[in-house]
Amino acid sequence: MPRTIHVVGAGLAGLAAAVRLAARGAHVAVHEAAGQAGGRCRSYHDPALDMVIDNGNHLLLSANHAALAFLETIGAGDKLVGPPAAEFAFMDLASGERWTLRINAGRLPWWIFDAKRRVPGTAACDYFSFARLLHAPADKTVCEVVTCAGPLYERLARPLWVAALNTEPKEGSAALAGAIVRETLVAGGKACRPLIARDGLGPAFIEPALRFLGGRNAKVAFGHRLRSLEFADDKVVALDFGEDKVPIAEGDGVILAVPPVVATDMVPDLTAPSEFRAIVNAHFRLTPAQGLAPIIGIVNGTIEWLFAFPDRLSVTISAADRLLDAPREALAQKIWEEVATVAGLPKALPPWQIVRERRATFAATPGENARRPPAETRWRNLFLAGDWTRTGLPATIEGAIRSGNRAADLVGAT
Repeated sequence: MPRTIHVVGAGLAGLAAAVRLAARGAHVAVHEAAGQAGGRCRSYHDPALDMVIDNGNHLLLSANHAALAFLETIGAGDKLVGPPAAEFAFMDLASGERWTLRINAGRLPWWIFDAKRRVPGTAACDYFSFARLLHAPADKTVCEVVTCAGPLYERLARPLWVAALNTEPKEGSAALAGAIVRETLVAGGKACRPLIARDGLGPAFIEPALRFLGGRNAKVAFGHRLRSLEFADDKVVALDFGEDKVPIAEGDGVILAVPPVVATDMVPDLTAPSEFRAIVNAHFRLTPAQGLAPIIGIVNGTIEWLFAFPDRLSVTISAADRLLDAPREALAQKIWEEVATVAGLPKALPPWQIVRERRATFAATPGENARRPPAETRWRNLFLAGDWTRTGLPATIEGAIRSGNRAADLVGAT
């Protein structure tokens, strides 16, 4: 292993790289510009609600093997909860209809032949259209490959793809949508079980990772913003933090796990995604009613996914650029009216918070997907990590962790 591996960025990609290296006995130094780790995947105390909330809501699936392995490594394998089988509750706000999608565990999808398990208004043959995405051309959008109309699209496919891509299917990458279908629906219900960090993203992913690193003498420096990389010949020779400069000795390695806009400023001639999409999250402080499903998909509403936590209800709206300039209180009231309808609650607005992530993920279009760089760079000791790199997946927790693992494996092989 190199003498010291410097990981710049303590989001999930950077933490995954640092954990993987520290577990192998490497000497690791993590540099984070912010005052805390986690990036978009973190928990914090919100003064308006006077409670701890997550920066954003993240749904994982049992197919996310890298994320689950990461949690096992840091001793947090029990932090995700979900139903014992692949079940997804839905409600159509336009019709008031409710149903539960129940996917059988095996690869043979017999559930689509059972009207009580599949989406109402669909036929078994409708589901075979998903197969067209499995070998979709890289330059095609979802709606150029499959028909974006009808009950199956409106009640399952669109909610799935908008959530996964954070991009509307009419402009979203068919290849990335196909990757999601390949790893989940095609793999059977055993790969589709929904999982959430019921106690928060910080207690599940971030705090245990920092403890793991601390127990292996990895150094984690907060408020340590990298100003520039210094290059000579075919390698990075120094990290310039402004107030101090860290030399990179022969055999050392650098993993740059920062957002793409930062990476392109640091790395000459780096091509990376430059278009982004927003996510809006809403949190309401109250105790959910007993029996409310932990995750509910909503059709024909502003809200898309409702998460029930022990002390709050939270909503995620993906591809939400249209809501960025909406007045906060009016938006909270509109969202709450839909939440109250789904959860059977009074219309009076409880304590609330709106979190708008303006540049939540790269736009998962065919063009932007093509701009994603590999982990390797032309400098032999510099590697990239982040959900915006070429992971083969959209910008997800799973993609971020896979990118960190990939960078760690590459720097370890130099």
